[in-house]
Amino acid sequence: MDKNVVNRKGEVWVFIEAVGGRIADVSLELVTRGRELADRLRVPLAGMLLGSDVEGLAEGLFSIGVDRAYVAQHELLARYETHPYTKVAVDLIRRHNPQIVIYGASSIGRDLAPRIASTLKAGLTADCTDLQIGSHTDPVTKEHYKHLLFQIRPAFGGNIIATIVNPEGWPQMATVREGVMAMPEARDGRAGEVVRFTPELAPADVILSLVDEIPAESKVNLKAARVIVAGGAGVGSKDNFKLIYDLAGVLGGEVGASRAAVDKGLIDKAHQVGQTGTTVRPALYIAIGISGQVQHRAGMAEAAKIVAVNKDPDAAIFGVAHYGIVGDLNDVVPMMISAIRKRV
Repeated sequence: MDKNVVNRKGEVWVFIEAVGGRIADVSLELVTRGRELADRLRVPLAGMLLGSDVEGLAEGLFSIGVDRAYVAQHELLARYETHPYTKVAVDLIRRHNPQIVIYGASSIGRDLAPRIASTLKAGLTADCTDLQIGSHTDPVTKEHYKHLLFQIRPAFGGNIIATIVNPEGWPQMATVREGVMAMPEARDGRAGEVVRFTPELAPADVILSLVDEIPAESKVNLKAARVIVAGGAGVGSKDNFKLIYDLAGVLGGEVGASRAAVDKGLIDKAHQVGQTGTTVRPALYIAIGISGQVQHRAGMAEAAKIVAVNKDPDAAIFGVAHYGIVGDLNDVVPMMISAIRKRV
């Protein structure tokens, strides 16, 4: 028999991260999957929007598929701080009882989501790479649960893919890594409802004082790159990685890497592509010396065109590549660079 789970008709919520008057890309990506989950459950999709002056962002949310925006504005929410954001988010969730709440696995989402989960005594799965709706039968009690959130993420260092369910202790909550969901498409004329919430906050709720704020910009932007040239453990050395940089340079692209290359110390982790790195969707992805383990392929398989260079003709990367070159990268890559330069 089906298990009657509380909040069965509750909404699907996305925590909308807004910094500097702009919605974070990861929140926009989550709207895409949130819309799919809500449609599957036949419930509304809502955005939870906290800040000091954020109501103006709601219209943009409606255009990409959000049905309702819960807006909490207060001067003490002007910048993110754990305690007041947790207090307001918990109050909103308790008042409206969503069945699912998803957050971006950003520095803010990773800080906020577990605080909310702990306060609500709800389950939380971190760093998911996929979310689906499905059914589950408890192997011990044999109780059957319909329409649960399947929270899918790499586990044991990325060596397996785990599917986690939370039949009770709702809302079902997860943080999702940036780049694993597609960006939504805006549609003119789509309307939604703004639900205003007045937070009950006092200065005592802000327990930290900001002394100085020094923004740090990443020097690597794999997510936005149209061309990525990625090297794997097969590149062999840091010196050989210069060939990867040279090829990326003539193509105007970014340099990526497999986890194996990062683990060997050939390149910084900021360049890592895959389930435990960045998920990318470039127009062109060139994989050099990369064997093509499933964890890496999951992070780049959505590239429009994939070119693989590997001296092992049986390398798994050729299974997803549109074009494959079997050969030593020390021979192949200089020829590629020379050919590209002659055509420029």
